[in-house]
Amino acid sequence: MDWGQIFGNTVTYLLHPTTIAYALAATGLAVHFGYSGLLNFGMAAFMAVGGYGYAISVLSFGLPWWMGMLIGLLGGVLFALILGIPTLRLRADYLAIATIAAAEIVRLLFQTELFKEYTNSSAGLRGYSDGFRSINPFPPGTYGFGPFTYTEVELWNRVFGLIMLALAVLVVWALMRSPWGRVLKGIREDEDAVRSLGKNVFAYKMQALIIGGVIGAMGGIVFAVPSAVVPGSYSTSLTFFLWTILLLGGAATVLGPTLGAVLFWIVFSFLGNLLPQMATAGYLPMTSIQAEIVRWILAGVVLMLIVIFRPQGILGDKREMTFVK
Repeated sequence: MDWGQIFGNTVTYLLHPTTIAYALAATGLAVHFGYSGLLNFGMAAFMAVGGYGYAISVLSFGLPWWMGMLIGLLGGVLFALILGIPTLRLRADYLAIATIAAAEIVRLLFQTELFKEYTNSSAGLRGYSDGFRSINPFPPGTYGFGPFTYTEVELWNRVFGLIMLALAVLVVWALMRSPWGRVLKGIREDEDAVRSLGKNVFAYKMQALIIGGVIGAMGGIVFAVPSAVVPGSYSTSLTFFLWTILLLGGAATVLGPTLGAVLFWIVFSFLGNLLPQMATAGYLPMTSIQAEIVRWILAGVVLMLIVIFRPQGILGDKREMTFVK
């Protein structure tokens, strides 16, 4: 087995745009679930709305890249309102069912032939990042070393994603230390008690859904910037990956989602490189294609084990986890 290739391909995910995008989306999910107690299984829809909002604005309407990104974020706000008004009075598993159904509706809408003029159906969209790349502050060339060697475009994608992630983390940190954040935590613990104090619980939940949704939409934009937006990328598996990341790092923590995203993608990439080579070398009684599928099974097993044995995550406090109440 080529261990150099295995470890080289693995460490690239430390600063990969996919890792950064998932960290952003998981941070938004932390606002929804970790701090507000909203069991949202539709974060993939917020990412899709953000990515498609950006791409369609640029390709179909000729808007500048920054306005396209702004529209993608406003799309996250609009979707949060459409989703939240009829569903936020639901609790626990009922809300989870409603949100996962909404996410599938959004994905199928982007995939349908009805809007092919704008979405290109299942083939997706690409070629919308020329304007974004035109403001690249890095001169043409190669930067970094070893597995962390990037072209100027690849470096700019990563730097932009990291800036957005840092801003999102800072905003969540500030909000959760504010009186607004403390009310939100109170709603997570016992919304009836908060309501008895005269607080508008529905309004707070809606605000949390919007803020987390905007962060998720930004994750969708960062996810889309390097290449393309394709409906198949926003399937239910994306949502469950985000939940694994969130629970791994710590749901009610500011930095937990970022730590969870890095650890998840490092391990997921490592298994994706290791298992097929082990099968090819005869160490596993299966083909390399079958070995590739095994890592998806392991991801599901890991999610189950986290919920059972460490629901608070690596950085979390067990007393703040609604799963154990």
